[in-house]
Amino acid sequence: MTKETHKEVKEKKPKAKATKVAKTEDGVGMLRIRVRAYESKILDVSVKQIIDTALRYDAEVQGPIPLPTEIKKYTVNRAAFVYKNAREQFEMRIHKRLIDIKNPTPKIIESLTNLSLPSGVNIDVKLV
Repeated sequence: MTKETHKEVKEKKPKAKATKVAKTEDGVGMLRIRVRAYESKILDVSVKQIIDTALRYDAEVQGPIPLPTEIKKYTVNRAAFVYKNAREQFEMRIHKRLIDIKNPTPKIIESLTNLSLPSGVNIDVKLV
């Protein structure tokens, strides 16, 4: 194989496609906030704080949309050595909510980052 044919092979490789994001005049389309917690009461209080913060700056909010609860089950033996029939089951429930904020302004984004939420609440923010 000569150097010329090797260069031709390199040029024929397909390039990665860029994903398109719908943007408004502000440059940001929509904030998608996914909130997760082990306790549903703490989760609902946190979601209310997020929605109140967004509505304070006249943002259009969709949600909270309840997502399916993720259940993780763990089975352990009660005894250390024998007695296979003696088992105990534990489960963790992870409650989730989804909030969409349309056309967020920089003030909204700044106020959401400064928001203090209780421990045990996990937040994922995505620009869509």
